[in-house]
Amino acid sequence: MKFVYDFAEGNKDLKDLLGGKGANLAEMTNLGLPVPPGFTITTEACQQYLRNGTHVDGLAAEIDAHLAALEAGMGRRLGDPADPLLVSVRSGAKFSMPGMMETVLNVGLNDESVAGLSRQAGGNDRFAWDSYRRLIQMFGKTVCEVPGHEFEDALHEAKVAKGVRDDVQLGADDLRELVTAYKKVFAKHTGHEFPQDPREQLDLAVEAVFRSWNADRAVLYRRQERIPADLGTAVNVVAMVFGNLGADSGTGVAFTRDPATGEPGVYGDYLANAQGEDVVAGIRNTLPLADLERLDPDSYAELMRIMATLEGHYRDLCDIEFTIERGKLWMLQTRVGKRTAAAAFTIAAQLVDEGVIDLDEALTRVTGAQLGQLMFPRFDLTFEPSSLTRGIGASPGAAYGQVVFTSQRAVEVAASGAPVILVRRETNPDDLPGMIAANGILTSRGGKTSHAAVVARGMGKTCVCGADEMEVSSASFTIGSHTVREGDTISIDGTTGRVYLGEVPVRPSEVVQYFEGDLDPLNANDPLVAAVHRILTHADSARRLKVRTNADTGLDAARARRFGAQGIGLCRTEHMFLGDRRELVERLILARNEAERNDALAALQPLQRADFLEIFREMNGLPVTIRLIDPPLHEFLPSLEELAVKVAVAHEHGRHVEHDEQLLAAVRRMHEQNPMLGLRGVRLGLVIPGLFAMQVRAIAEAAVALAAEGGRPRPEIMVPLVGAVQELETVRAEAEKIIAATVGDSGVDILIGTMIEVPRAALTAGQIAEAAEFFSFGTNDLTQMGWGFSRDDVEGAFFWRYLELGIFGISPFESIDTDGVGRLVKIAADEGRAARPGLKLGVCGEHGGDPDSVHFFHEVGLDYVSCSPFRVPIARLEAGRAAIESEGSDHR
Repeated sequence: MKFVYDFAEGNKDLKDLLGGKGANLAEMTNLGLPVPPGFTITTEACQQYLRNGTHVDGLAAEIDAHLAALEAGMGRRLGDPADPLLVSVRSGAKFSMPGMMETVLNVGLNDESVAGLSRQAGGNDRFAWDSYRRLIQMFGKTVCEVPGHEFEDALHEAKVAKGVRDDVQLGADDLRELVTAYKKVFAKHTGHEFPQDPREQLDLAVEAVFRSWNADRAVLYRRQERIPADLGTAVNVVAMVFGNLGADSGTGVAFTRDPATGEPGVYGDYLANAQGEDVVAGIRNTLPLADLERLDPDSYAELMRIMATLEGHYRDLCDIEFTIERGKLWMLQTRVGKRTAAAAFTIAAQLVDEGVIDLDEALTRVTGAQLGQLMFPRFDLTFEPSSLTRGIGASPGAAYGQVVFTSQRAVEVAASGAPVILVRRETNPDDLPGMIAANGILTSRGGKTSHAAVVARGMGKTCVCGADEMEVSSASFTIGSHTVREGDTISIDGTTGRVYLGEVPVRPSEVVQYFEGDLDPLNANDPLVAAVHRILTHADSARRLKVRTNADTGLDAARARRFGAQGIGLCRTEHMFLGDRRELVERLILARNEAERNDALAALQPLQRADFLEIFREMNGLPVTIRLIDPPLHEFLPSLEELAVKVAVAHEHGRHVEHDEQLLAAVRRMHEQNPMLGLRGVRLGLVIPGLFAMQVRAIAEAAVALAAEGGRPRPEIMVPLVGAVQELETVRAEAEKIIAATVGDSGVDILIGTMIEVPRAALTAGQIAEAAEFFSFGTNDLTQMGWGFSRDDVEGAFFWRYLELGIFGISPFESIDTDGVGRLVKIAADEGRAARPGLKLGVCGEHGGDPDSVHFFHEVGLDYVSCSPFRVPIARLEAGRAAIESEGSDHR
């Protein structure tokens, strides 16, 4: 097995083997762009190292061979005291994980070669000692787990002693003393001196990058982004080029389009006399990339040409890292750049207009999750709140919350249910837990390419960076004379970069206004709204899956229809028995004989009929699936504890409360140890005479009434919790008699089907299909019963631990468990259709609006998904993506 590849041997399609960084370095090398020479150690080597827990057989020999070739090509030798070759050791997984794993720069320097490096740089002692102190700091923290703050404290003390603010103001003598201080820190924590053997430095740095794949922050990031845990990281060993050689050198990050909005132009950050990590760490505020044209017009012009080449080659927004070494431009990395949800839609539409991609590909470049982000509200600034300060809008959105200053505190406050804004000078990878917990992130340093900005955009978090008027301390920040303390509330606008004191009110997003019909996408000035309309319209034309909604009222039905719903997949009738109607339900439960029960049902029937008629009107011409009453009846009564206390108190005061006593007796009689597995669903309809009959009659009468108005009702009656075909047959026989007697010659057609939510129903679907005209999968209950989980109890009790241990990549209630619950769905779909070829299949659990689950339901062959109104556009988009992607895989 080959473990090491020279850059010239790879290409951008080898990300599984070479990681994203290595594959793209190889691609740029093959394009003839100025890439420093180097080689990549594969992800397979990392996987084997992590399995073994030690070295990888044969790897050292391959590194020797490639290192020798690199030395020959550069004309320098690693660790040569007179003319040293230095290398960087950088991680690079298949998927971008900004700041999560490790990098070590300037590997190869030691006490002897630092003088040789100075001679290489024309006697620039400051540069040589600056490079050495960086090596000790990065090596110590990354390889030997020396606390990073101790190096930062030593650097701070050096700046204080010199009376300067920035590290670039420290001279050669100051940095030489700093190296001595760093060595003492290193020795104190490791028990040995900083290693002087360059090859030992290299080997230890490579192993540290391997290990960093399983670092806590990397594991947390992978879990957040759903990146598989078994991929491993590649390691890139690259000849160093130096941006810290003086004013004619520097480093930067560039985007071929604005990653926040998608607008074309020159975007990025540049930092003179610096190494690459300085930019993404945000330790100094950068210059806008456009300023490079003034500082170094030749390098700027070449960079613009390369950016155009890369965007044309990758046919997408590219994120580029570069270094300028004394006027010579070097490319250190490129990748398809992370972007905000707004930028994703805008760029996809732009590239279609530019003829770079077609609408099919544009659809695959956006996601339902991104569309969901665009539906979040924005700040309502009509009241003209005064802003505290303004930074750089690095990741759009409107966020407010309590100010906290540490990652740990953000996690604690968010766990209490309070919204949080994490405020830092700059973030680093150790802040990831707090960044995940926070509603938004605010930093006083850094720009659109800083760690905070890149990670926030990837997670869809609101972020404002570089608010340099802020003086941030451990428990407060100050802007002029105004001090904001921990616990105070602020609001941040990730689009404008403005920071406001207090909670600013919000308004609906433009995208929601478009769905509500308040914005004409063809006349809207907002290119984002036009892009969403265009791509979503294409998704509708491409998708096979229909998208319905879960709605229980006419209001919900109307909104869902505006959002593009093609019917109702789940109308829960139990919601119609709440509020003022509880008294009627109590009468039904307390009925002492058939006459009292029939009176209660007769009182409920016209109310149910009116409910259904309102919904049928809103969904005129579209199917409406109505689930007959499902939950245990005691859910409509006061709690056992509440009633018991009320009756006991009344008795203590000598009062007789007959009604409450009757209710208490009924609740006790109906009490079940596990009501989710008790008298509910179809069992209620079979045990309580007339209950289902009343609902069926109300549905049929409402449909006939709409037909008489000239409408086109399309009701579907769904019987819940069926586990045996005999249950459905019994209910169906009664329902058909009622329907026949009610609809007459009105032309109304009513389908009867069932909800597949019990594992036995899925496994006997072939039998049940003989009595059902449709199946609708209730994946919430199917997940509960399939796993043996009570959702209300387990999510807060132990799911966090299952996620932490990697037992779950994501909650099975959030995204369908394709291996277990999904297999039940597939079995039922296949066997149901085999028994009844025209069987209609849908899903009505909230999985119907989950992007990953929608793709699974497409693959299984369902006819529709159903979800809450606000998730309808998301399901529409993902259904279109699923169709396009499955066609592409068929063609492959």
